[in-house]
Amino acid sequence: MGNVRILASYITLCIVAFIISKIIISVLLYQRWCRKRMVFQDSLSGGKMVMFRKSMMQSLTSENFLKKTMKLTNKDIIGSGGYGTVYRLTVSDSIAFAVKKLNRGSADRDRGFERELDAMGDIKHRNIVTLHGYYTTPVFNLLIYDLMPNGSLDAYLHGKLSEKIVLDWPSRYKIAVGAARAIAYLHHDCIPHIIHRDIKSSNILLDQNMEARVSDFGLATLMQPDRTHVSTFVAGTFGYLAPEYFDTGRATAKGDVYSFGVVLLELLTGKRPTDETFIESGTKLVTWVKAVVEDKREEHAIDSSLECSPVDEVKNAFSIAMKCLEPEPSNRPTMGEVLKMLEQIKADKPVSES
Repeated sequence: MGNVRILASYITLCIVAFIISKIIISVLLYQRWCRKRMVFQDSLSGGKMVMFRKSMMQSLTSENFLKKTMKLTNKDIIGSGGYGTVYRLTVSDSIAFAVKKLNRGSADRDRGFERELDAMGDIKHRNIVTLHGYYTTPVFNLLIYDLMPNGSLDAYLHGKLSEKIVLDWPSRYKIAVGAARAIAYLHHDCIPHIIHRDIKSSNILLDQNMEARVSDFGLATLMQPDRTHVSTFVAGTFGYLAPEYFDTGRATAKGDVYSFGVVLLELLTGKRPTDETFIESGTKLVTWVKAVVEDKREEHAIDSSLECSPVDEVKNAFSIAMKCLEPEPSNRPTMGEVLKMLEQIKADKPVSES
């Protein structure tokens, strides 16, 4: 009987010790979270600002940030999309941020805000735009990002910047590799995995070194490693969406691979996926390029500004794009494989035909 009591006491002590250790770990993790995230309450607007990056906490106080935000006008707009308007917020001569404003009152906009926080709150990657924090009020939500001084890839390929600056092949290749590296990180290294769902040239921003930074996670979906897809509403941008997405409503990593393939075609051809010439002829960029590649006439599809580029490198890039754009998702490579193939181009290793 005594041995039973001793055993029971021992088990009780173990359980108590286990519970205490869990409490201690939880407290330490909470303290670490507090050190990483500083919270400011604002009594004037009823808002709350949370900063993720300690280095930026001195640059933005709640009061200072609110004053600067209230002064934003249409002249400060640097971009817009389905989930919000992006402004340039200048804090000082040397410090500026990109601020995305999402008005509240719409469940869809609120979900977009929550998705960006879920996907980007803890991400720090050289090819993904840094989210420094957020500001939330009863009327609107704000997301505070790094400002990308060179705008978007779309502006360089199709917008006003395309008339002033021509991207050469080394620049386009570097952008393709950077974007692929970011998406591969989201698909393979993040737990849960992140499916972006809106990969396109306007969501690939360029930093001061013309390095690609993937942005806009308003449609991002989290997926556990043991899952193959997430059922969701069909959303994204026409011309970039994988064909199976319309039929199944299933968001998959292979859908992002398809979208990246379209971006790669943009880099190679200099044409939008929904170029007017394609619409008039009842086709689209993907089907037009596929026909050209099948006839081994890639040179007719290449952007005229790339005519002096290394022929083998450009042809290999076309080959990779075609692999990404396979109609059957299972035949497409993973983003990790796409990244390796792109890196092999500069290593003078030809991409084998599948």
